[in-house]
Amino acid sequence: MIPKIVHLFACFYGATAVILGALGAHWLKTRLDSLQLESFKTGVHYQLIHAVVLLIAGFYAEKMAGRLFNSAVACFILGIFFFSGSIYILSTKVIWNIQTPWWLGPITPLGGLLLIVGWILFALAYKN
Repeated sequence: MIPKIVHLFACFYGATAVILGALGAHWLKTRLDSLQLESFKTGVHYQLIHAVVLLIAGFYAEKMAGRLFNSAVACFILGIFFFSGSIYILSTKVIWNIQTPWWLGPITPLGGLLLIVGWILFALAYKN
């Protein structure tokens, strides 16, 4: 994986996590119930943690380059999108007055699984 691409994803996910966190703390807290707001915060939390992981991965991209490392980074990128993205949609659907498709619910655990696989692949990709 090219270090610049990894850093761009890390910065994008990091910046949007801060923006969404502020949105949740100031605007959504009066529009969502406590369970919905807690779910939204979980999405932000996981997104920010994994943005930092991607940032660190970018620094090691050349040293750890290989199929396992690239797959780990791809799992993190997709996992953040599926896990946090689906949580954002599901927790705020009452505000936007939208009906979510039936398949959106299973996207959240799929994203979580991708994050777990990313961590495992990241560990396996480590080279001394």
